Amino acid sequence: APLRTASVDESNQEGSTVRSVHEWLDSIRGKAVVIRCDFNVPLDGDVITDDGRIKAALPTLTKLRVAGAKTIVLAHLGRPKGQVNPKYSLSPVAKRLGELLGAEVKLATDVVGESAHSLAAGLAEGQICLVENVRYEPAEESKDEAARAELAAKYAELGELYVSDGFGVVHRKQASVYDIAKLLPAAAGELVAKEVEVLSKLTTEPERPFVVVLGGAKVADKLAVIDNLLKVADTLVIGGGMAYTFLKAKGYEVGASILDDSKVTECVGYLKAAEDAGKQILLPVDVRVASGMDFEARKVIGEVQVVAADQMPVDRQGLDIGPETEALFAETIRGARTVFWNGPMGVAEIPALANGTAAVARAIAEVDGLTVIGGGDSAAIVRDLGYADDRFGWISTGGGASLEYLEGKQLPGLSVLEAEGAQS
Repeated sequence: APLRTASVDESNQEGSTVRSVHEWLDSIRGKAVVIRCDFNVPLDGDVITDDGRIKAALPTLTKLRVAGAKTIVLAHLGRPKGQVNPKYSLSPVAKRLGELLGAEVKLATDVVGESAHSLAAGLAEGQICLVENVRYEPAEESKDEAARAELAAKYAELGELYVSDGFGVVHRKQASVYDIAKLLPAAAGELVAKEVEVLSKLTTEPERPFVVVLGGAKVADKLAVIDNLLKVADTLVIGGGMAYTFLKAKGYEVGASILDDSKVTECVGYLKAAEDAGKQILLPVDVRVASGMDFEARKVIGEVQVVAADQMPVDRQGLDIGPETEALFAETIRGARTVFWNGPMGVAEIPALANGTAAVARAIAEVDGLTVIGGGDSAAIVRDLGYADDRFGWISTGGGASLEYLEGKQLPGLSVLEAEGAQS
């Protein structure tokens, strides 16, 4: 069925119908299909530590294989900043993708050069190849539209059709995401379609109670999300570093905790707006504090103590929610029918400061309803804690993209699939 994209424009109104790759499956045997995937996976050396994004691409890639397409995959890894850097080679990705597909996936030694063209031209029906990291090309992320368009034209030479299936990059106006979709007949892949379907449900018809859980370090990154979701959510649960700006807004001492002074007044406004609307913004009632963090050594400075949220010592830094808050947050989450979560409750990579995040993950796994993990750190955390993906309704592959979607922003990689000027 055609994909309906809701809440992707500034007014948050329902978007246009865009083509789904399903419409092509009966007619693409022997055709060369260029597909943009998001294979920006974490690595330890050349070992992939979380292959969730690769697995998320398998439904579309498998359907293209079965349909007899010749599939050329575009993807990125890390931030090579327009330079060829072996550290960011997609070689480990090609190997893992081949293992998951049960078929060889050859990797070109360049992006749009002789190797890529030769490999693409040599594909048989049902075969897949991968070109090197598209971010090796300086024009991929360029602000210069002409430079991006020139690179996109080179991508387009590799195939006859384009499929957008990298949700983690649809919020970026990049050559392999946006510009190529204006040059070839373009469609959304299964992953992008599912991401939009799930996130659209959160903003248009969530089953209630609807609880949004937000964490992470920077309150500024989430304020627009709070502004939009206050209209549809029943409760916003706020932890992590961003909670201290809200606690400051309540007049509390927050010691040496992460604080965005420039956003305190806005947070006061959101607390008032929630109260006036009969909504709830739930903040920590106790926190784990210490003298600080040595992030390079990955250790806490001083002893970890639990204090009431309104009694933080001036020389201590809040680093995790406390046990009372864990229980409060968990009770609220378990009572929900719809939950969206993005961001840890503390410095979750340190075991002594991971209790709050683990408690939230555990509670979300117990929810009887739709649970959405909003990509990024949260997706890695639930897997690190040993949860299988199917314990949750949906694990998004795009942390930044999911947040911008929920803000109601226009996402270029989605809007270009709807544009009248795009080929069909």
